[in-house]
Amino acid sequence: MEEQASSSGASSSSSQPQPQLQPSLDDCLKLLRGERDEQRLAGLLLVTKFCNKDDHTAIRKVYDAVGPQFLHRLLRTGMGKGTDAGGDNSDAYLQLSITVLAAFCRVPQIAASEDMVNKIPLIVETMSREVGSPIIEECYEYLFLVSMANEEGVKTLYKSGGLNVLASQMTILPDGSHMIELSMKLVQIIVIKLPSENVYHEHSTDLSMVVAAVAKQFAVLQNALKFEALHLLSAILSNRYSAPVYDALRLMENVVWSTNMRIGVVAILQNRVAPSHKLQALVLAESVVSIVGEGWLIGEMNLTGSQDSLPADRCILLVLESSRVEIAVLLNDLAYLKYEASKASSNRENILVKQRNLGVAFSLVEKIIKLISSFGGEESTVNAVISESTLTKIISGLNETIGVVLDYLRDAKEHGQMKGNDLLAAVRVIGNYLAEAPDACKDKVTELLGYMLLIEGEDELRPFYSICFLLPMLCQATLKTGGCKILASSGAFREVVGCLIALIDQKNYTSEDNGSIFLACDTILNLLLKREQIKFPSDDPSFIRLLVALSHWAEDMDDASIIMMASSICALILDLTSEEALLNHPDFISGNIGSLTKLIGRSFAMCGQDFISDDAKAEIDLFQIITSAYSSWADRFPRIKQAVESSGPLRFRHVS
Repeated sequence: MEEQASSSGASSSSSQPQPQLQPSLDDCLKLLRGERDEQRLAGLLLVTKFCNKDDHTAIRKVYDAVGPQFLHRLLRTGMGKGTDAGGDNSDAYLQLSITVLAAFCRVPQIAASEDMVNKIPLIVETMSREVGSPIIEECYEYLFLVSMANEEGVKTLYKSGGLNVLASQMTILPDGSHMIELSMKLVQIIVIKLPSENVYHEHSTDLSMVVAAVAKQFAVLQNALKFEALHLLSAILSNRYSAPVYDALRLMENVVWSTNMRIGVVAILQNRVAPSHKLQALVLAESVVSIVGEGWLIGEMNLTGSQDSLPADRCILLVLESSRVEIAVLLNDLAYLKYEASKASSNRENILVKQRNLGVAFSLVEKIIKLISSFGGEESTVNAVISESTLTKIISGLNETIGVVLDYLRDAKEHGQMKGNDLLAAVRVIGNYLAEAPDACKDKVTELLGYMLLIEGEDELRPFYSICFLLPMLCQATLKTGGCKILASSGAFREVVGCLIALIDQKNYTSEDNGSIFLACDTILNLLLKREQIKFPSDDPSFIRLLVALSHWAEDMDDASIIMMASSICALILDLTSEEALLNHPDFISGNIGSLTKLIGRSFAMCGQDFISDDAKAEIDLFQIITSAYSSWADRFPRIKQAVESSGPLRFRHVS
């Protein structure tokens, strides 16, 4: 029985198939060290089938066994280059080489090697030729791993035209795929690690294509990759050298990218995410508004093919509310760091970061103010999409925020702070809002007006920009006697006069400066016209300096509006004094009387000879001011009167 059993067992054992032996790592290494290419190819094929891609020790042994030269030849053969062209097997060789190279680069030391960096141009070329091929994903992995391991890899990728290839392919990659994630990371590495002035100047169009492609991911994705898209977009668009990218985006015929941006920003702001993500969303919103205009804050909110949609005003409400929260928090933090915290060196950097973030929130509030100011116009797009209740909500929010900003300035005043870019930015946003709502926060504004006009930016030697920011508000406020009284009693008018003199003393002023000049002129004109109704220091020396500056400024001008404005202000100032007092004033020399005489004479000549068009009512109104003032002081200025009237009889234009 035992023999039978034994015999039967032996027979049964011999009839069963013998288990196949799996190749070991040592077997693969022997093949890889073989003298013939066929052996090495066989070894590589075996490695790809059983070697764990996360086993760095094994991968290192395989790499050392096969050697970089064979890998280089295999890649070139797969690409059809050189004497070893692969013929019908080229595709197989190419796929094998890319797969193996990507696997090797999982070991950081291999990825950082010069051999791997030197292959980047070939990989980039392969990507440009094999669009849609299964090997593209492994090409992305290779480029990412090498670029992360060695900074020379980033430089080589850039020099090889990698950014152009990435930009051209991002639009066709599947949404949310591993490839789109790797391509985004590669662009971010290029933007962060390479000199921005070169990247943005040389590849502005490519970067605009990246922005458009990533904006889609930012809109459609609802996973962690959405935040990667947010980081990349804000990094590209908030760079100091991004102006060429802005220009390229403006030239795009398809503006879907901006709609996608709005959808993505709203998704971030209306959900519970980290404060840092909300801040980046505001940074992104500020950049997009700078590119396409304030109208972007209002618009459609539905993805293509989606049944869900949001109200058109959702974006502006979320941006305003988030900006208001940031402003309140940042101002509170800045006040603590500047006035209560220890004077540690780390505070300085912390303050600068918070000031930059504050600037973004302020800018968005200013853009909302500009957009809302168009409400009510005949062609305003705001009218069609913002209800009265929404507008009321926006204005209420703006009022509260302006009050918070004024409180911050009051705190700075109490601590004797007169200089700082944060203070200057605060004045700017206040000035923009009060230009549209001059009666807002009236008590606080009255209390702080004189202080605000004395605030200087970090690089200023004297107050200038703060005055320019407040000029629109001052011009509006001085239309009423109450506003003139505030300006006169506080002495703030001297700052306006000084600002105007500084503006017209510039030889080459911009169109923006020109606007500030006329705002300052209108403000001073309003003040002088109400001189009898307010307590006005008629002997203030600042007006004598302005008299001289305006007469010289207009000498070489042919613009009727400039001549008439300068002449009207000078005529009103002359009514405050006499020729004898003027000639004895330390800020006035006898030669200046000739410039004044010439200016007044030119204004009479212009109106008398019909140089001003009939529809130029502003200049005619100014001429009436000149003639009325002249009638009042002519006898006190015999030299001016004689010179003006000797040129011919005065012909005062009749205005009905």
